[in-house]
Amino acid sequence: RLLIERYLPSARHIEVQVFCDRHGGAVHLFERDCSVQRRHQKVLEEAPAPGVDDALRSQLGEAAVKAARAVGYEGAGTVEFIADAADASQFFFMEMNTRLQVEHPITEMVTGIDLVEWQLRVAAGEPLPLAQDELTLSGHAFEARIYAERPEAGFLPGSGNMDHLRTPRAYGDTYVPAHVRGTAAGHAVRLDTGVVEGDEISVFYDPMIAKLIVRGTDRPSALQLLRGALADWQTVGTPTNVAF
Repeated sequence: RLLIERYLPSARHIEVQVFCDRHGGAVHLFERDCSVQRRHQKVLEEAPAPGVDDALRSQLGEAAVKAARAVGYEGAGTVEFIADAADASQFFFMEMNTRLQVEHPITEMVTGIDLVEWQLRVAAGEPLPLAQDELTLSGHAFEARIYAERPEAGFLPGSGNMDHLRTPRAYGDTYVPAHVRGTAAGHAVRLDTGVVEGDEISVFYDPMIAKLIVRGTDRPSALQLLRGALADWQTVGTPTNVAF
């Protein structure tokens, strides 16, 4: 047998968060753009995907839910598509990740939904808390993965002791209503990390230090928040990709 895949000379990575329960319920929580990657791994993600209008958003979401239903899926999952960079309406199935992903906080930021809570409720046999038409998309979010690595050396992973670590000030609430997410009152900076000053970044584990997540009113304001937060990052003892 021969498997033929569409070749795209210039592509985007667009993925859709889906959720299914054991009662036949299935929804999508809109899309994320994860095109900025290095060493075959994502490093910057954003939601919603730029250049995706409501019509295309519906097509992506319907295709993702259809794929999940086709295999009787239950729980949180991500359906990943490769899209033509010149025309995102030309999108094709790549794979499905059967779990919450590293970048799930940006979906939480723009939907106001705690996806971990949903996962626990579905696992306990409960139906999905909301139907598709009750889900809202508001605001714009970015996630930057902070790694101990050297971008100038082909993103070679780094190691060492975190002798000094100062992180941006976190503020705002991820889980707020749509009318707040789409205003300046909904601006937020979130830091997900398990690393503190004095910790060792070992050669035996993935060199990710933290995930920096921001939400702005729109894409320009979210980018401004991201730049400001990255500028407040200080690390001594290990290289990082913050400047990159």
